[in-house]
Amino acid sequence: VQLVESGGGLVQAGGSLRLSCEVSGLSFDDYCIGWFRQAPGKEREGVSCICLRDAYIYHKDSVAGRFTISTDNAKNTVYLQMNSLKPEDTAIYYCSASRGTSWYFENSMHNGVNYWGEGTLITVSS
Repeated sequence: VQLVESGGGLVQAGGSLRLSCEVSGLSFDDYCIGWFRQAPGKEREGVSCICLRDAYIYHKDSVAGRFTISTDNAKNTVYLQMNSLKPEDTAIYYCSASRGTSWYFENSMHNGVNYWGEGTLITVSS
């Protein structure tokens, strides 16, 4: 299984970025796939996930309305469109996959996640 992120970088507050996560070796039907993030000095937290089997999407309260998660099944890719970025969104973002449940994303229980990408850094300047 591989999860390969791309799309991180430096952006000014109020700007937008789109993260991509190319997934191989697992089925979108069996996993909830999404993003955790970890800011300097803070715990890793669940941000967003999508569970195609249940047509379910989760977004953390602080990003709801600003972030959108989607998939392109033909490309085996998950996207996180991030708009109206804030300095507090600065973090390393990790693509991750949890078999059959969104619970670990919703409760920021990163130890329960099955697979991880390497992470991509997003820096939002004020």
